[in-house]
Amino acid sequence: MTALTLVIPIFGLVMIGWLAALTKVLSDRVSEGLSEYVFAIAIPALIITTLTRPGMNGEIAWGYWFSYFGGVAVAWAIASFIGIRREGVDRRGAILHGFAASQSNTIFVGVPMILQAYGEDGAFPLFMLLAVHLPLMMGAATFLIESDGNRSLADRIKGLGLVLIKNPIFLALLTGMAMKVFGIMPSGMVKTLLTDIGSTASTCALIALGAALRRYRVLHDLPGASIIAALKLGMHPFAVYVLAFHVFTMPPAYAGVAVLFAAMPVGINSYLLAARYRTEQGVIAASLLVSTIAGAATTVGWLLVLGRA
Repeated sequence: MTALTLVIPIFGLVMIGWLAALTKVLSDRVSEGLSEYVFAIAIPALIITTLTRPGMNGEIAWGYWFSYFGGVAVAWAIASFIGIRREGVDRRGAILHGFAASQSNTIFVGVPMILQAYGEDGAFPLFMLLAVHLPLMMGAATFLIESDGNRSLADRIKGLGLVLIKNPIFLALLTGMAMKVFGIMPSGMVKTLLTDIGSTASTCALIALGAALRRYRVLHDLPGASIIAALKLGMHPFAVYVLAFHVFTMPPAYAGVAVLFAAMPVGINSYLLAARYRTEQGVIAASLLVSTIAGAATTVGWLLVLGRA
């Protein structure tokens, strides 16, 4: 498998979703429903199926976590510093710039891409990182944004807990890991249902992402969006690559998963947070679009660097 034969089908599905939405083959209502299906049903089924699969185990060294989140810290800090120096960007906006530059689109692009690139060797470190990534990134962003507010620490923690406990991805990760610990393996009709639903996750996720991109406007703030996209696609994975391959020691598949995880485009959660706090929505939405389009090329580059071409 070459890098192009791996990347083209993935981003080709994104393009199909975009064209379908542009030509009204998929209405906004249908594309939103497809996104909800992926987020609430298909990806959770895929996570539970994968985590409970026989032989799905391994050991995660501390170097794996330090490599990935060390790269997050570098990209976040640089983007926030650049953001705060831009005219019209306040403290909350600068935090969101940093969050967007370090928060990966794992569900819609990362999971299908990494599973195709590393297969079974990459599944365990992928889903372990996914389990930590969501609560840690969302928790850090929410805490930083609200740190100058009037809410107490207990209220902030409670609010974050409510957000996570209502998140189907987080619940699926908890369920899958609990089933793994207690040796509960789906079988019979339950296994068939989970497998069939999970098998639709990648295709539906990529088409839903493409359809959603039509709603974003890239010209709102192209310079700012380009800076965020460049840091997300370049600096974030580069920092992780240096740490994973040259500072810490871990299996090659683990290091590669961490780098590809970091090399994914800007994640949708950054836009959701921008919309929630009503700041920097335009530039964050534009960075999501720019990074997704540019990611087709940069992902090929990282696959070549990692030797997965």
